[in-house]
Amino acid sequence: MKMKTSDFDFKLPEKLLAERPANYRDEARLMVIDRKSGKIEHKLFKDLIDYFNEDDVLIMNNTRVFPARLFGNKEKTGAKIEVFLLRELDPETRLWDVLVDPARKIRIGNKLFFGDNEELVAEVVDNTTSRGRTLRFLFDGKYDEFRNILQNLGTTPLPKYIKREADEEDAERYQTIYAKIEGAVAAPTAGLHFSKHLMKRLEIKGVDFTEVTLHIGLGTFAPVEVEDLTKHKMESERAIIPQATADRVNRAIDEKKRICAIGTTTMRAVESAVSANGYLNPFEGWTNKYIHPPYDFSIANCMVTNFHTPRSTLLMMIAAFAGHELIMKAYKEAVKEEYKFYSYGDAMLII
Repeated sequence: MKMKTSDFDFKLPEKLLAERPANYRDEARLMVIDRKSGKIEHKLFKDLIDYFNEDDVLIMNNTRVFPARLFGNKEKTGAKIEVFLLRELDPETRLWDVLVDPARKIRIGNKLFFGDNEELVAEVVDNTTSRGRTLRFLFDGKYDEFRNILQNLGTTPLPKYIKREADEEDAERYQTIYAKIEGAVAAPTAGLHFSKHLMKRLEIKGVDFTEVTLHIGLGTFAPVEVEDLTKHKMESERAIIPQATADRVNRAIDEKKRICAIGTTTMRAVESAVSANGYLNPFEGWTNKYIHPPYDFSIANCMVTNFHTPRSTLLMMIAAFAGHELIMKAYKEAVKEEYKFYSYGDAMLII
């Protein structure tokens, strides 16, 4: 039966959208779903250790969130402008794709000033979408200096549903503890629940960690506007799968071990690099992989994910992995049990 976007709709009370993270990373709640038996259990995230054994593999997305939200002023009028950095187009010419708000005031040729002493200036050089613009930052110094200024002026790009301003806690908590390679404008949120203590305990148990990189853009969270979900287009995101990761995962496939994708972004990365015989290939490039039911997964046989919003591509992916009926039943239970949803929300382990 062909699925429609409305098949992924459910009532999500606003109070279940997590405004802040759990007090301790690994003490968020964890719903465990067994795909074979259909059993649903309620645990804490630190109980994850009970589901893994020696030589099982957890694949993590080591992308690091960039402080992508800038606040500036328009030349002449001094009007306040919010700029959200999406992606760097060219390091040489300092060209960036951005979103601006309010967009109607920002036209080609306008200059924008950032920082109390206007230490950074940008010129609008193109319109890309209704809110999208291409900016050229007018900075003559070294590239490292330029990036440092962006770091210092930018704030943590919390999702729009969080109505408060980002603070110091967010700078730490909206980042996984294993974040390494900068380039994401949103966190790989399933990984936010891992604490140093939990990772150490998993390591002592003989569980292996291996890493991929997928730099998450805002397209991941774009709602599906069309009823025929196959017509939705995913935005491309940059992905890297090192040879060492492919080797470790392929050994686990041969040994029939548990291979767990930590988050939908990790799952999308590995499913973008599957060889003809069902193994993981090293990969470096762009992926616009869109996973929705029906779909045969090749690499991971287990996944950790947060609770997602209605009609999202993220919900579609986990329904493809665990079965639509089981996932919608689990989500109904999550709402009833008042699990927290979205970026700072609780987690689900699907085995």
